[in-house]
Amino acid sequence: MPSHPRHSRSLARRLRSLRKGAAGRAAIVDRKPVGPHVRKARVAERRDAILAAALEEFSQRGFESARLDDVARRAGIAKGTIYLYFRDKESLFQELVRAMLTPIVGTIEALGAAELPVSLLADQIVDLFVREVYETRRRDVIRLMIAEGPRFPKLAEFYYREVLSRIIDAVRRLLARAAARGEAPPRLVDFPQIVAAPGLVAIIWSGLFEKFEPLDVRAMMKTHIDLLFATRRDA
Repeated sequence: MPSHPRHSRSLARRLRSLRKGAAGRAAIVDRKPVGPHVRKARVAERRDAILAAALEEFSQRGFESARLDDVARRAGIAKGTIYLYFRDKESLFQELVRAMLTPIVGTIEALGAAELPVSLLADQIVDLFVREVYETRRRDVIRLMIAEGPRFPKLAEFYYREVLSRIIDAVRRLLARAAARGEAPPRLVDFPQIVAAPGLVAIIWSGLFEKFEPLDVRAMMKTHIDLLFATRRDA
Protein backbone atom coordinates (compact mmCIF):
# COMPACT_ATOMS: atom_id res chain seq x y z
CA MET A 1 0.00 0.00 0.00
CA PRO A 2 1.49 3.39 -0.90
CA SER A 3 2.72 5.49 1.98
CA HIS A 4 1.00 8.71 2.91
CA PRO A 5 2.80 11.83 1.60
CA ARG A 6 2.90 13.27 5.09
CA HIS A 7 4.68 10.15 6.37
CA SER A 8 7.17 10.36 3.48
CA ARG A 9 7.98 13.97 4.26
CA SER A 10 8.44 13.10 7.92
CA LEU A 11 10.79 10.25 7.09
CA ALA A 12 12.82 12.47 4.74
CA ARG A 13 13.20 15.04 7.51
CA ARG A 14 14.40 12.36 9.93
CA LEU A 15 16.93 11.04 7.40
CA ARG A 16 18.25 14.53 6.77
CA SER A 17 18.52 15.06 10.51
CA LEU A 18 20.43 11.80 10.93
CA ARG A 19 22.82 12.69 8.09
CA LYS A 20 23.49 16.12 9.59
CA GLY A 21 24.08 14.56 12.99
CA ALA A 22 26.51 12.03 11.55
CA ALA A 23 28.34 14.76 9.63
CA GLY A 24 28.56 16.87 12.75
CA ARG A 25 29.97 14.02 14.79
CA ALA A 26 32.54 13.31 12.04
CA ALA A 27 33.54 16.96 12.01
CA ILE A 28 33.99 16.88 15.78
CA VAL A 29 36.22 13.83 15.41
CA ASP A 30 38.24 15.56 12.65
CA ARG A 31 38.69 18.65 14.83
CA LYS A 32 40.09 16.78 17.80
CA PRO A 33 42.99 18.65 19.46
CA VAL A 34 46.41 18.35 17.83
CA GLY A 35 49.05 16.94 20.14
CA PRO A 36 52.04 19.03 21.30
CA HIS A 37 54.50 16.99 19.24
CA VAL A 38 52.54 17.68 16.05
CA ARG A 39 52.30 21.40 16.87
CA LYS A 40 56.01 21.54 17.62
CA ALA A 41 56.82 19.82 14.32
CA ARG A 42 54.62 22.27 12.42
CA VAL A 43 56.26 25.25 14.10
CA ALA A 44 59.73 23.91 13.26
CA GLU A 45 58.69 23.19 9.67
CA ARG A 46 57.35 26.72 9.18
CA ARG A 47 60.42 28.26 10.78
CA ASP A 48 62.69 26.25 8.47
CA ALA A 49 60.63 27.37 5.47
CA ILE A 50 61.09 31.01 6.47
CA LEU A 51 64.85 30.55 6.88
CA ALA A 52 65.13 28.79 3.52
CA ALA A 53 63.20 31.61 1.83
CA ALA A 54 65.34 34.20 3.60
CA LEU A 55 68.52 32.55 2.34
CA GLU A 56 67.24 32.80 -1.23
CA GLU A 57 66.20 36.44 -0.89
CA PHE A 58 69.35 37.57 0.93
CA SER A 59 71.55 35.71 -1.55
CA GLN A 60 69.82 37.22 -4.57
CA ARG A 61 69.20 40.76 -3.32
CA GLY A 62 71.60 41.37 -0.45
CA PHE A 63 70.61 42.27 3.09
CA GLU A 64 69.55 45.85 2.40
CA SER A 65 67.38 45.14 -0.67
CA ALA A 66 65.77 41.94 0.61
CA ARG A 67 62.17 42.50 1.77
CA LEU A 68 60.22 40.50 4.31
CA ASP A 69 57.23 40.62 1.93
CA ASP A 70 59.25 38.65 -0.60
CA VAL A 71 60.52 36.24 2.06
CA ALA A 72 56.93 35.57 3.12
CA ARG A 73 55.77 35.11 -0.47
CA ARG A 74 58.57 32.65 -1.18
CA ALA A 75 57.81 30.73 2.04
CA GLY A 76 54.09 30.61 1.17
CA ILE A 77 52.94 32.46 4.29
CA ALA A 78 51.50 35.86 5.25
CA LYS A 79 54.06 38.53 6.08
CA GLY A 80 52.71 38.83 9.61
CA THR A 81 53.57 35.19 10.29
CA ILE A 82 57.28 36.03 10.07
CA TYR A 83 56.93 38.25 13.15
CA LEU A 84 55.72 35.27 15.17
CA TYR A 85 59.19 33.80 14.72
CA PHE A 86 61.57 36.74 14.16
CA ARG A 87 61.53 40.28 15.49
CA ASP A 88 62.71 41.97 12.29
CA LYS A 89 64.88 41.47 9.20
CA GLU A 90 68.10 41.76 11.20
CA SER A 91 67.07 39.08 13.68
CA LEU A 92 66.02 36.87 10.76
CA PHE A 93 69.46 37.26 9.19
CA GLN A 94 71.17 36.55 12.48
CA GLU A 95 69.14 33.40 13.03
CA LEU A 96 69.94 32.27 9.50
CA VAL A 97 73.66 32.59 10.27
CA ARG A 98 73.24 30.83 13.60
CA ALA A 99 71.13 27.98 12.21
CA MET A 100 73.43 27.26 9.28
CA LEU A 101 76.88 27.76 10.78
CA THR A 102 76.64 26.97 14.50
CA PRO A 103 76.74 23.15 13.95
CA ILE A 104 79.96 23.54 11.94
CA VAL A 105 81.48 25.80 14.59
CA GLY A 106 80.67 23.20 17.24
CA THR A 107 82.40 20.49 15.23
CA ILE A 108 85.52 22.64 14.78
CA GLU A 109 85.57 23.34 18.52
CA ALA A 110 85.42 19.60 19.20
CA LEU A 111 88.29 18.98 16.76
CA GLY A 112 90.24 21.79 18.37
CA ALA A 113 89.98 20.06 21.74
CA ALA A 114 91.08 16.65 20.43
CA GLU A 115 94.50 15.34 21.41
CA LEU A 116 95.65 14.34 17.92
CA PRO A 117 98.61 15.33 15.72
CA VAL A 118 98.04 18.79 14.25
CA SER A 119 98.47 17.62 10.66
CA LEU A 120 95.69 15.04 11.11
CA LEU A 121 93.37 17.58 12.73
CA ALA A 122 94.10 20.11 10.00
CA ASP A 123 93.25 17.54 7.32
CA GLN A 124 89.96 16.80 9.07
CA ILE A 125 89.12 20.51 9.23
CA VAL A 126 89.85 20.86 5.51
CA ASP A 127 87.56 17.93 4.70
CA LEU A 128 84.86 19.40 6.95
CA PHE A 129 85.09 22.80 5.28
CA VAL A 130 84.91 21.43 1.74
CA ARG A 131 82.11 18.94 2.46
CA GLU A 132 79.93 20.96 4.84
CA VAL A 133 80.61 24.55 3.81
CA TYR A 134 82.08 25.00 0.36
CA GLU A 135 79.88 22.37 -1.30
CA THR A 136 76.67 23.55 0.43
CA ARG A 137 74.57 26.70 0.73
CA ARG A 138 76.62 27.66 3.79
CA ARG A 139 79.08 29.07 1.28
CA ASP A 140 76.41 31.60 0.25
CA VAL A 141 75.95 32.72 3.86
CA ILE A 142 79.68 33.41 4.26
CA ARG A 143 79.86 35.15 0.88
CA LEU A 144 76.87 37.29 1.88
CA MET A 145 78.57 38.20 5.15
CA ILE A 146 81.76 39.21 3.32
CA ALA A 147 79.73 41.46 1.00
CA GLU A 148 77.41 43.02 3.58
CA GLY A 149 79.56 43.15 6.71
CA PRO A 150 81.31 46.46 5.90
CA ARG A 151 77.97 48.22 5.38
CA PHE A 152 76.23 46.71 8.39
CA PRO A 153 78.62 46.72 11.38
CA LYS A 154 76.07 45.13 13.73
CA LEU A 155 75.83 42.12 11.46
CA ALA A 156 79.64 41.90 11.27
CA GLU A 157 79.86 42.09 15.07
CA PHE A 158 77.25 39.35 15.40
CA TYR A 159 79.07 37.13 12.90
CA TYR A 160 82.40 37.65 14.64
CA ARG A 161 80.91 36.84 18.05
CA GLU A 162 78.87 33.80 17.00
CA VAL A 163 81.17 32.29 14.38
CA LEU A 164 84.66 33.71 13.84
CA SER A 165 85.74 34.27 17.45
CA ARG A 166 84.81 30.70 18.38
CA ILE A 167 86.67 29.25 15.39
CA ILE A 168 89.73 31.40 16.03
CA ASP A 169 89.81 30.38 19.69
CA ALA A 170 89.51 26.67 18.81
CA VAL A 171 92.28 26.84 16.21
CA ARG A 172 94.52 28.89 18.53
CA ARG A 173 94.21 26.26 21.27
CA LEU A 174 94.95 23.53 18.74
CA LEU A 175 98.05 25.39 17.52
CA ALA A 176 99.26 26.08 21.07
CA ARG A 177 99.26 22.37 21.89
CA ALA A 178 100.90 21.58 18.54
CA ALA A 179 103.62 24.19 19.12
CA ALA A 180 104.29 22.73 22.58
CA ARG A 181 104.84 19.32 20.93
CA GLY A 182 107.05 20.84 18.23
CA GLU A 183 104.47 20.19 15.50
CA ALA A 184 103.79 23.84 14.60
CA PRO A 185 105.83 27.07 14.47
CA PRO A 186 105.32 28.91 17.79
CA ARG A 187 104.58 32.21 16.03
CA LEU A 188 101.65 30.61 14.23
CA VAL A 189 99.76 30.50 17.55
CA ASP A 190 99.37 34.30 17.34
CA PHE A 191 97.85 34.13 13.86
CA PRO A 192 95.28 31.32 13.60
CA GLN A 193 93.69 33.32 10.75
CA ILE A 194 96.53 32.04 8.54
CA VAL A 195 95.19 28.50 8.84
CA ALA A 196 91.69 29.57 7.76
CA ALA A 197 92.76 32.01 5.04
CA PRO A 198 92.46 29.57 2.07
CA GLY A 199 88.81 28.98 2.94
CA LEU A 200 88.03 32.65 2.45
CA VAL A 201 90.10 32.74 -0.73
CA ALA A 202 88.08 29.78 -2.06
CA ILE A 203 84.72 31.43 -1.31
CA ILE A 204 85.73 34.76 -2.85
CA TRP A 205 87.25 33.02 -5.88
CA SER A 206 84.11 30.93 -6.46
CA GLY A 207 81.97 34.06 -6.61
CA LEU A 208 84.23 36.07 -8.91
CA PHE A 209 86.54 33.89 -10.98
CA GLU A 210 85.31 30.28 -10.91
CA LYS A 211 83.98 30.43 -14.46
CA PHE A 212 87.36 31.61 -15.76
CA GLU A 213 89.56 29.24 -13.79
CA PRO A 214 87.98 26.51 -11.64
CA LEU A 215 89.73 25.98 -8.33
CA ASP A 216 90.38 22.60 -6.70
CA VAL A 217 89.62 23.83 -3.20
CA ARG A 218 90.46 20.65 -1.34
CA ALA A 219 93.86 20.33 -3.07
CA MET A 220 94.67 24.00 -2.48
CA MET A 221 93.83 23.82 1.21
CA LYS A 222 95.80 20.60 1.75
CA THR A 223 98.79 22.16 -0.02
CA HIS A 224 98.50 25.05 2.41
CA ILE A 225 98.50 22.61 5.36
CA ASP A 226 101.60 20.91 3.96
CA LEU A 227 103.37 24.26 3.69
CA LEU A 228 102.54 25.05 7.32
CA PHE A 229 103.31 21.69 8.93
CA ALA A 230 105.07 19.31 6.52
CA THR A 231 108.65 20.25 7.45
CA ARG A 232 108.03 19.58 11.13
CA ARG A 233 106.00 16.46 10.35
CA ASP A 234 108.89 15.02 8.31
CA ALA A 235 111.55 16.01 10.82
